[in-house]
Amino acid sequence: MVDLAAVIAQRGGDLGGGVIDNLIVPPSVHRLNGGLAVAALLVTAVWLTVRALRRQPFDRTSQVLIALSQVFLMIQALLGVKLLDQGMGVVQLYIHYVGGLLPLGFFLVLGWMRFDDPVRRTRVLAVVVDVSLASAAMAYFIGQAYVNR
Repeated sequence: MVDLAAVIAQRGGDLGGGVIDNLIVPPSVHRLNGGLAVAALLVTAVWLTVRALRRQPFDRTSQVLIALSQVFLMIQALLGVKLLDQGMGVVQLYIHYVGGLLPLGFFLVLGWMRFDDPVRRTRVLAVVVDVSLASAAMAYFIGQAYVNR
């Protein structure tokens, strides 16, 4: 396991050429944002699934919830990259990385699709967000379990 104290002790040194290279991000920030990402996806999944079951069209609230979920997922991915840069990759499983990035990939692919029918758009988005929630939750709980073993 990586000695976090040793990594933090180097903070005063010149770890890289830029400011971000010298910034040390504690894993707790990644864990907190991961929880927020899963919570945002959960709220979005419930909202869209209910709307899809009621055959209601895609609305502004759906758009805001999806954007919020994507922002948390992007921040989570960037925090994960920074933790890898700090040498923390040895405390994780590969499936944690894949499961955490899949939701962003789903949203990317969905962005290439065009929907003329707002009700169909809601149904498709509900399925994509539900699968994204399952993937993100899997990554979050696998990450927690692996670090805490």
